[in-house]
Order: sequence, then C-alpha cells, then structure tokens
Amino acid sequence: MTIKIGDQLPAGSLAEFIEVEGAGCTLGPNTFDVAELTKGKKIAIFGLPGAFTPTCSAKHVPGYIQHAADFKAKGVDEIWCISVNDAFVMGAWARDQKSTGIIRMMADGSASFTKALGLDADFSKFGMGTRSQRYSMLVDNGVVKQLNIEEGGKFAVSNAETMLAQIA
Repeated sequence: MTIKIGDQLPAGSLAEFIEVEGAGCTLGPNTFDVAELTKGKKIAIFGLPGAFTPTCSAKHVPGYIQHAADFKAKGVDEIWCISVNDAFVMGAWARDQKSTGIIRMMADGSASFTKALGLDADFSKFGMGTRSQRYSMLVDNGVVKQLNIEEGGKFAVSNAETMLAQIA
C-alpha cells in the first residue's frame, strides 16, 4: 500500500553521514528515528532512485538547494533527500552537491523505510536492484500534507518548484 495525503509516516529509521561531531552525533554514519525527527517539524522530503545518478544530480538536488531559503520562508524546518544508498555514499554525494547544512541526505540502505512508504521500485533491469521511486512530500509533525509521485522515468512533479507552490 502506498502512503497518501493524511497518513502518518511509517515507523522506521534513516542514516545520515555526519561531517562534524557534536550534539549527540558522532562523526560518520548516525541512525535516526523518523518519528523523533519529524515531531513538531515541517519537513520537505524528496526521494529519488540513486545518488550520483544523472537527473538526481543535475536537477533534483540542485533545485532544492537553490530554493532552500524559499522553503524556510514558508515555514519548512528541514529538507530531506532520501535514497536507497548507504550513509557513506550519501555523505560523499552531499559533499559533491555542496548540500551539507542545506539538505539532510538521508540513507535508506536496505530500502526498509522506502518499502514501508510503498514507494519502492525494481530497477534490476538497470543493474540497480530495489530503489526508490522519484517523489516529493511535505510532512507536518509526521503527517503527509502533500505528495507528488512521478511516473516512471519522469521529472515533472517532484521538483522543488512544484513543492513550493503547494505550501500554503
């Protein structure tokens, strides 16, 4: 079953590569409980098939970086990028994209959270195994307020501009 507007995010955890030790986080991969991270916050989340892939690197992440201040101005506390990659890859991609401190690059290495969302996709024909569909969602206190799921191979509704236009 695919998550929909009005649903609570499923229980789960995501990993993030922390570049600077502090505030209870050690250097390197740290695992975070999704329910705890979303409590009392408005978060723009976008999911994509993979780090360092063409559309993801050239369009999806850069759009959210470019509009980060616009999201903040609309009351969004954080922006997350979720991908079925490990935290080391997501950390390297964050450095490559210069997104550190702007977008939280959240790793779902085993795809368990992505599967719980019902947004997993089989990319085996591309040699990539189980990955995430391309999507965006606005989450307020753990509840999905907006949801945009791309049709296969498309990049039309999960971009930063569409999400911004949906935020009241």
